Amino acid sequence: MSSKGQQQSESTLVPFTMRDLLLYFLRLGTFGFGGPIALAGYMQRDLVESRRWVSKQDYLEGLAFSQLSPGPLAAQLAMYLGWLRAGAFGATLVGIAFILPSFLMVLALAALYVHYGSLPWIQGMFYGIGAAVIAIIVRSAIKLVRTTVGKDWSLTTAWTKSEIVWLFLLCGIIGVLVKAPQISSRASAIVFIGGFDRLLTGIYGLAPLATLAALFLFFLKAGAFVFGSGLAIVPFLYGGVVEKFHWLTEQQFVDAVAVAMTTPGPVVITAAFIGYLVAGPIGAFVAAWAVFAPPYFIVVIAAPYYRRFAQNRQMKAFVQGVTAAAVGAIAEAAYILARRSIVDLPTVLIGLITLAILMLTKKIPEPIVILAAGAVGVVLHGTAG
Repeated sequence: MSSKGQQQSESTLVPFTMRDLLLYFLRLGTFGFGGPIALAGYMQRDLVESRRWVSKQDYLEGLAFSQLSPGPLAAQLAMYLGWLRAGAFGATLVGIAFILPSFLMVLALAALYVHYGSLPWIQGMFYGIGAAVIAIIVRSAIKLVRTTVGKDWSLTTAWTKSEIVWLFLLCGIIGVLVKAPQISSRASAIVFIGGFDRLLTGIYGLAPLATLAALFLFFLKAGAFVFGSGLAIVPFLYGGVVEKFHWLTEQQFVDAVAVAMTTPGPVVITAAFIGYLVAGPIGAFVAAWAVFAPPYFIVVIAAPYYRRFAQNRQMKAFVQGVTAAAVGAIAEAAYILARRSIVDLPTVLIGLITLAILMLTKKIPEPIVILAAGAVGVVLHGTAG
């Protein structure tokens, strides 16, 4: 775009206050369903096309920056738009406004899960929801291919296997540098004064501080080195939470992802649910803070430099390659979770019907589909002992 054309575009923008922006992202974080791609679409529709608070050029640059950077796409795009309005202060407030509603919802759901998760109807609900989640992950991979990779399948194929290898090699190096001890939840815990221990009590009881430290380091790595949409983080989380540290079982991990799918806001908020199950409310806060901290600091530190090179052709090509890598990660996430969730003919049917509904109609919100699958699960499995 020429400088004259850009000036004309900027002149058509509507003035707004920081309070206006915060209220918008608070509302989006409370009612915005559909995952990172849908949330990014809402921001374009509302802030660029409808309210005209943000220029199309600035939005597209922010979207590319979020694709280029590790961490949750939608949350980082929100922080970037906040940074455009008021620098680091704006990024901080917008990030809090966008993430806080879903964090509080997940906190409440995690508490209910810890206390009542063994009830037959709860197990039946997640029996149905788990199959629906697989369909949503598959659909997310398809949407990501259509919107970012297009017909360039060779790029996707090249990255599908190598991205996961690169990621785990990098995290292995960090694991050597930062020895996070693998401590069982049955290890001795510190006794706290005034009932503070309740804030560190997860699904297996009181968590030691060493586990809390390991939780923080693990989710910090997740936020710092996983590229792509929110679902791209699932394979990495599975490798650490289930296979390495044995914090959760496969079923509990699938349930954690399902909860993130049924709540608004960023999908990566599943970190808070996992953190709660491992180390109570404090674990939820630590895990959520750790996974969102790297994207926040990337926005605050790197955004000014990125603005200088946003239109560089090599930069755009790199963004496309990074996004293509996310397709491979999401495909692997579908495979990993499907092994535990698609276990019989009813779950196969639930998954296929959910995928068909999501692909053929855009009028039914994902949470409604997930809750319907949960209701079917309760009918089929909810009375099992």
